[in-house]
Amino acid sequence: MILSDRTIKAKLKSKEIVIEPFSEEFLQPASYDLHLDKFFLIFNKESVGIVDVKDKPKNLMKEIEVDEKEGFIIHPSEFVLANVKEITGVDSKHVGRLEGKSSLGRLGLIVHATAGFLDPGNKLRLTLELANVSPIPIKIYPGMKIAQIAFETLDKECERPYGSKDLNSKYLGDLRVKGSEIWRNFE
Repeated sequence: MILSDRTIKAKLKSKEIVIEPFSEEFLQPASYDLHLDKFFLIFNKESVGIVDVKDKPKNLMKEIEVDEKEGFIIHPSEFVLANVKEITGVDSKHVGRLEGKSSLGRLGLIVHATAGFLDPGNKLRLTLELANVSPIPIKIYPGMKIAQIAFETLDKECERPYGSKDLNSKYLGDLRVKGSEIWRNFE
């Protein structure tokens, strides 16, 4: 069941859900608006010819810091990683679901390709997988509303929250945008 605004506030008080910083002005009827951070990872297209998922990437992506006033242009068919500003977390009986904003989707901006899930037991800055599927460039700005998160309650508390020793939790507690660590699955 998706949590309402009232329940989100109650779960924040009981610390079952974390949103840092939290401002009631960004609380929607059944979600919370998230804002774009200033750090991005962009592909080094000039130096990498192919991505082999079994190999640890070497110089696959580079981090850039984007000025809030200048913004960042995502060109058609371009894909970049970024974070949200807020730190979000859930206990072992809740999950979070990252969703796009309708107004941005109508411009052709996709905010997550696949990684839209906040696992039970994790607390981090969610990673955005930004893609421009429109035929024209889109300019975005750090600090703008970029996505939203909805929360759900599990039917029972999970046995092995994210970060448990046997789970190979690659992104536990990440606070800075990070590239893929799929190669760890082959170690």
